[in-house]
Amino acid sequence: MCIRKLFIFKVVPSNAPVYLPFVFHKFLELLVNLQTKSEDTNVTSVPAATILIHSTDPASDCSFHSVSPEDAPEINFLKEYIAWPETPSLSSELVLNDTSDPAHSTFTILPRSKGGSWHVGDQLMVLIKMHDFQGLPKKSGGDFLLARMHNHGLLAGVAGQVFDHHNGSYIAVFPILWEGTAEVQVTLVHSSEAVTLLDKVTQEQPDRAYSLSVFRSGSITETVTCNVCLKGPKEKLCNYTDLHTGEPWFCYKPKKLNCDTRITHARGGFTKNIEPLENQLFQQGVNMKVSIPASGPASINILPKIKGETNESMKTTAGYYYQGIWRALDGTTVHQFNNAAAISQCLKGKMVHFYGDSTVRQWFEYLIAKTPDLKAFDLKGPPRAGPYMALDFKNNILVTYRCHGTPIFFTPMPVSETRYITSELKNVVGGTNTVIVIGIWAHFTTFPVEVYIRRLLNIRRAVELLLSRAPGTLIIIRTGNPKTLKASETRIASDWYSLQRDKILRAIFKGVKVRMVDAWEMCLAHHLPHSLHPQPPIIKNMMDVVLSHICSPGGDSKPATKKSKN
Repeated sequence: MCIRKLFIFKVVPSNAPVYLPFVFHKFLELLVNLQTKSEDTNVTSVPAATILIHSTDPASDCSFHSVSPEDAPEINFLKEYIAWPETPSLSSELVLNDTSDPAHSTFTILPRSKGGSWHVGDQLMVLIKMHDFQGLPKKSGGDFLLARMHNHGLLAGVAGQVFDHHNGSYIAVFPILWEGTAEVQVTLVHSSEAVTLLDKVTQEQPDRAYSLSVFRSGSITETVTCNVCLKGPKEKLCNYTDLHTGEPWFCYKPKKLNCDTRITHARGGFTKNIEPLENQLFQQGVNMKVSIPASGPASINILPKIKGETNESMKTTAGYYYQGIWRALDGTTVHQFNNAAAISQCLKGKMVHFYGDSTVRQWFEYLIAKTPDLKAFDLKGPPRAGPYMALDFKNNILVTYRCHGTPIFFTPMPVSETRYITSELKNVVGGTNTVIVIGIWAHFTTFPVEVYIRRLLNIRRAVELLLSRAPGTLIIIRTGNPKTLKASETRIASDWYSLQRDKILRAIFKGVKVRMVDAWEMCLAHHLPHSLHPQPPIIKNMMDVVLSHICSPGGDSKPATKKSKN
């Protein structure tokens, strides 16, 4: 079958909806590749008879920490920007009793700076004092703490900022935003000793998460390990480094097949080289994501705002919940899109392209579920990985989702679908009817920060080029979010890793004409448990923010801002 893109311009009438050329292109691409893709996606697991190739060769021609000379100054700045307070070393003499214990630690609500009763618009400060399992005060900082203030009856909540005094004490700061009562909650996510271990694991085991690729030619099939970097000399590796972005990717060379026969990419697994004290430092219900008790009252009563007083504390907070609805404090007016008609009206005449991991795919799935006229078009992509497309012909709406390129730990997918966001953005025409939504963070937590920084710098360059040729394009960035921690997954998916990357993302896009959806605070401030994929009430609030950005008067994006360094 031979189908040329030229035919698109012959069959699409001049008054066709804005997305039809794109749809016809996708449809023709689907026809051309359908047979090949169907064959590729038949490989869903590692065949029992294949050889899984690893390597014990210590030599390597690649590095997880490699950076280009032009990016080196910014990468060094970013690494310094996210530098964590000094944490205790993990000596052979360290025992659990010497580490931070939430049960022996306390927090205390400090009196109002001006004395008297609390009012809306005030700033609440909470002193946190850490102790070890023997009840002795800690003398150093570096504990990973989260703070939240809430009123369950009002479905109100706001995240607090935690400041480390480097001596075992911390201050959590909250803006007071509603009348009534407010209860403070402080959580120890990881002890400072656990943070030391997490950092050590990344530095010494940067390859602990790996992928697999199937190579096939005729009746011969081989499965090998792939990663951002692999140990081994050049002649033993297949180098799939992207020529346009410089993003590195390597696979071990199959024993019988050449590098051109690679057909699928899939999640591999995680190595488990357990460190001393690791099982003790990551104990659910003991010292990992455990609440710290108050030394006195844990709540306050709040009176109405005093006339004429300004609220400076709100400037460092993205927003808060009240009656279960997110109220942004960054200047965004958040509207409620409570039915399909409201969503369709907002998206009418738009092309919305989602790029990233499963946390942004959740948003694509939300639109499909809430908008019956938005019909999914089957592109024959593998589950979870996609790509996905949905159309609403009546309202002239096109919505797509494509996962980001490697590293990504999804179900088996054709290698042709492992595309980098940077490359995809180069092919976007853009304009006032185009919305780009990017969410990329969850698959980078096991790697050194240089891997994530390099990816975001490439995406930022592509975003800036798109905005220069089509300044009316709306770019929305989703931040990461805290999630449930299991002891067995902490070394690969800790919130500490996510927080570091969250800070990097905000810093890289500071000053760029994009809009940020603060998923971190929207999850932290909510009463529902943390989850990699937030629960529906949180997703609904996130999508209200996204749709409010799309439908805001004038549609002009504001430069993103970054939070102050803790």
